[in-house]
Amino acid sequence: MLESRLTSAVTDRRYSYFRNWLMTRVDKAVLLAAGRGTRMRELTVDLPKPMIKVREKPILLHIVEGLQTAGIKNFLIIVGYHSDTVRDYFGDGTCFGLRINYAMQAVQDGTGRVVDLARDFVGDAPFVLSYGDILVDPRNYKSIVDLADDAEAIISVKRNEDVSQGGAVFLNAQMELVDLREKAKPGEETSPWYNAGLYAFRPSIFEFTAKLQPSPRGEYELTDAIREMAQSGKKVKALELVGDWADVRDPEILAKLNRL
Repeated sequence: MLESRLTSAVTDRRYSYFRNWLMTRVDKAVLLAAGRGTRMRELTVDLPKPMIKVREKPILLHIVEGLQTAGIKNFLIIVGYHSDTVRDYFGDGTCFGLRINYAMQAVQDGTGRVVDLARDFVGDAPFVLSYGDILVDPRNYKSIVDLADDAEAIISVKRNEDVSQGGAVFLNAQMELVDLREKAKPGEETSPWYNAGLYAFRPSIFEFTAKLQPSPRGEYELTDAIREMAQSGKKVKALELVGDWADVRDPEILAKLNRL
């Protein structure tokens, strides 16, 4: 019995070492904070939606602190609407113990084009990308920064959210992306998995954002590039988020979060 336990312990340590050896630790993050968030109505007259406060902190600060806890110290924040509000708050990151750079999205033409602004910052390194209005349990950041060496990307998912509000994610038995569809209409094929707005990418994502065409709503969609990546044969792994998650999309959700 003792010998069996010792053998099992050695095996577990070897597996842990082997698993870590097959992972790339991500140390850069790109945060999308350029939009106004028109559904927030008067709340975003003077500031971008990612700077709205949830529990006395801007949404963007919750994201930065979560990623910092996971070991990320290099950030690119993509700004646009009321960009000075973000720049004045975070500065160059020194007061947070971070390095923060900025890029300006001059034209609000979709999440696909805005990711291209990160090319110089990323170089040949993998990176985490988060929408600036998504709140997750901080434990998830520690999972998203480990990118398997046989994967090109990670897409985060939540089960049984309302996919009519965002992306329906279709996965195979190995939790790998097969298809990704935005805002399914009634009667269309759907999925229990919802695109949760937190990703990890290798720079190969830029090959696919460069080929994007405008979607039916006239925007260049990051989700179209991710779908093309998966369907080209590159592996896109899904990470099911644990704990709380919120897309702070409107005043009603904001009020609920602040009541909690």
